Amino acid sequence: MTITENGPVLRAENISKVLGGKQILKGVSFTLKKGELKVLIGPSGGGKSTLLQCINFLIPPDEGQIYLDGEEIHIHRKRDLYAYRQKVGMIFQDFNLFDHLNALENVSIALRKVKKIARKEALERAMIELERVGIGDKANLYPAQLSGGQKQRVSIARALAMDPEVMLLDEPTSALDPELIGEVLAVIRNLAQDGMTMIMATHQIGFIRTLADNILFMQEGEIIEQGPPSELLMAGNATRVQQFCAKMNELYEEPEI
Repeated sequence: MTITENGPVLRAENISKVLGGKQILKGVSFTLKKGELKVLIGPSGGGKSTLLQCINFLIPPDEGQIYLDGEEIHIHRKRDLYAYRQKVGMIFQDFNLFDHLNALENVSIALRKVKKIARKEALERAMIELERVGIGDKANLYPAQLSGGQKQRVSIARALAMDPEVMLLDEPTSALDPELIGEVLAVIRNLAQDGMTMIMATHQIGFIRTLADNILFMQEGEIIEQGPPSELLMAGNATRVQQFCAKMNELYEEPEI
């Protein structure tokens, strides 16, 4: 399959995974077009995080195929896998920063080690990305000196510095205090408006309503419902998404973004 102007950038077909003797993913398939933001929602344990990790081969799928720009990714071809991971950025719940490096170095290290960019150029690019996410003034601070929201913005800047075609976001606000969630969602909102291609697991219902192009509802390892928010969240529609979002809204008030 070759990519067309309106064709998928990323395509997952029949992704299945067993962990600890339990079937976590059951033949999951989806496509992601250029500039599209899809959100994964659903109950905890439904397979959202495992799916994102399988897409990036952090957990190898037991079955199924992943395609980027129409080309199948083969996990056993190490060179192809490394190239793929440079094009598909991953944002985790828990930041994954190096504690012994300051923010600027955390962003620049992959540029130097993976892309072999000279230190001066890598630091300059890192500063550009820190400024892009609104924390250029924190460049010389270490993770222990940063708030949770600032740490997550460093991790987003690190991913952006690699010029990814696609970004995978695994509940990027779940580890944050409520007052810090808005600042991270604002960065993601700006990326979406700038046309970044993303798939994001989240429980931030207001964000889903205003920015998602498509919702994928996962339960027990399967996508059981999908479609645009305007359809799935329309008043009066008795969708599984509608029921889930109503329950989430009862639990907390969401921050302004």
